Amino acid sequence: MRCYSRGMFKKSAEERNSARIKRIERWSRPISGTTDRILTWLNMIFLDHGFFRLIYLNKHKIDDKLFRAAQPWPHHVRAFARQGGKTIVYLRAGSEHGSWPLENEAADQAGLKLVDFIARSREAPSKAMLLAAPAFFENLHYPAMIHCKSGADRAGIVAAIYVLVHLKRPANEALKQLSAFYGHFRMSKTGVLDRFIETYRDEGEAKGIPFIEWVENHYDPVALQKSFEANFWSNLLVDRILRRE
Repeated sequence: MRCYSRGMFKKSAEERNSARIKRIERWSRPISGTTDRILTWLNMIFLDHGFFRLIYLNKHKIDDKLFRAAQPWPHHVRAFARQGGKTIVYLRAGSEHGSWPLENEAADQAGLKLVDFIARSREAPSKAMLLAAPAFFENLHYPAMIHCKSGADRAGIVAAIYVLVHLKRPANEALKQLSAFYGHFRMSKTGVLDRFIETYRDEGEAKGIPFIEWVENHYDPVALQKSFEANFWSNLLVDRILRRE
């Protein structure tokens, strides 16, 4: 029987983190030369599953100012600029794939502003992110497009927060941004995002507590995370088959 020590697992986690840092360092720099450009495209198409998004970008209109989508190809970025877009919001945590330098380059050439607003798909939203949202949306140069990898989960929760804090609409309306229509599966780990909005609806909105006040004084992300249990088969679909981030 093979035995594993805690140290072995710790080392493995450290190795994974080191590999991630190397990927970010690799893809954070501008594209340099023909060979580098070919490798960048190949990484975006195959390792970042860009071939799916060429067929379907999962782009949708939230209101007249904001759109949501999956990771765009360069031609999607240029098209958004031609349609009058001003800003693209990158929701992915770290530029770990060739999609980033290609998007960055296309945005720069098209005169679009590219900004970060990092969200998580399998964790209860952090207080820091939620409290930063009102000012972020208030100062965003519209029309804008938010995107993650697939346009389903992180794009969904940020769109839901936009509906709550910027449009000041009810929680049930915000919940519509977390829907199977966009490819979101609430029974997987990403369902913690639904649980978050539902918790505010039931414990905050129902008592007349404004969203940001509830986040500041009542929201406990650790307790919310512990209270949520995902479905095994849904996790298998989302994590192993669809390869979501």
